[in-house]
Amino acid sequence: MNRQRPQDLSDIETSRGDEVNSARSMMNALPHSIVMVDPQGVVCGANDTAQIFFQASAAMLGRQQLADLLPFGSPVLALIEQARERLAPVNEYKVDISNPRIGSDKLVDVYAAPVPDRPGCVTVMFQERTIADKMDRQLVHRDAARAVIGLAQMLGHEVKNPLFGIRGAAQLLESSVEEEDRALTSLITDETDRIVRLIDRMEVFSDQRPIEREAVNIHVVLDRVKQLTKAEYGDSILLVEEYDPSLPAVYANQDQLVQVFLNLVKNAAEALNDIVDPEIVLTTAFRPGIRMQVAGSQQRTSLPLEICVKDNGTGIPQELADCLFDPFITSKTNGSGLGLALVAKIIGDHSGVIEFDGSGRHTTFRVMLPTSEADLA
Repeated sequence: MNRQRPQDLSDIETSRGDEVNSARSMMNALPHSIVMVDPQGVVCGANDTAQIFFQASAAMLGRQQLADLLPFGSPVLALIEQARERLAPVNEYKVDISNPRIGSDKLVDVYAAPVPDRPGCVTVMFQERTIADKMDRQLVHRDAARAVIGLAQMLGHEVKNPLFGIRGAAQLLESSVEEEDRALTSLITDETDRIVRLIDRMEVFSDQRPIEREAVNIHVVLDRVKQLTKAEYGDSILLVEEYDPSLPAVYANQDQLVQVFLNLVKNAAEALNDIVDPEIVLTTAFRPGIRMQVAGSQQRTSLPLEICVKDNGTGIPQELADCLFDPFITSKTNGSGLGLALVAKIIGDHSGVIEFDGSGRHTTFRVMLPTSEADLA
């Protein structure tokens, strides 16, 4: 009678090790934060995204209870207990877990499920609502830009030409009126010129020509922006760089990106007028997992490049936060409200996303872009 030879113990251990490594790799590849808690509520596992989300390493997280990372009395804890008692997955949407540790404006969808081979342990996934809402808001930004395009085309054809006639007539009158009336004709010409300048700025939105793009080093763009900023503000503002030096190139128009980030940095600088120790932080990072549908097609774009402009200024009024990228919206006394609308248009033309975070006293503009032409496929 032939007996099957038992599998060698070392082969079994190797196989189990490969399975564990494979499972760990799959968890780390996910764009959502995933932690596992033991029966006492202590974090006993965390993927890479969770370590970024909670701003702590897996080793540090492993020494804490999940309750210490969340707001007091968070509904997430009750959700974990439900999953543990029912032995079935449970979820809850739009849960606010904001706290000083991980930041404010942290709205997440929470999914909790028991771990079959580890009694009492529960896996918890946090999906940031800001990612889903970001896509919806980006569509709103593009709709606003399209509205400005139509308005700019109408103004260029129907308003700009008559303005030149008005200005010419005022100049003719200036030579024939009394000295005390010339102030009025000068007022007419000056105001006409001001309206024409505004229309010229709006006509940029109606430019529908294809963008000439190539592989661009984003750090070259930011270095140029930094030089221009220093030329205008000198050393009155501290510019801090927190770059990922291994970033791939961005598929973009370099001049337009300089325009985008120079606008964002200048806005940040203007918000620092009355701030002690004013500071602007420029950061770059690689964030895989964000994809967005390209406008007018079925293609989906991967947006792994994240560039942030942060400042420690007074922030933006809350009532402007939801419409900040709409045209003619501004908190500046003499602002036209077209700068950020143009920024949103340029980023949208690059199949990217721009997002604003005004939590606390810090203001952050976050831009996400594709890395290459292949990412648009």
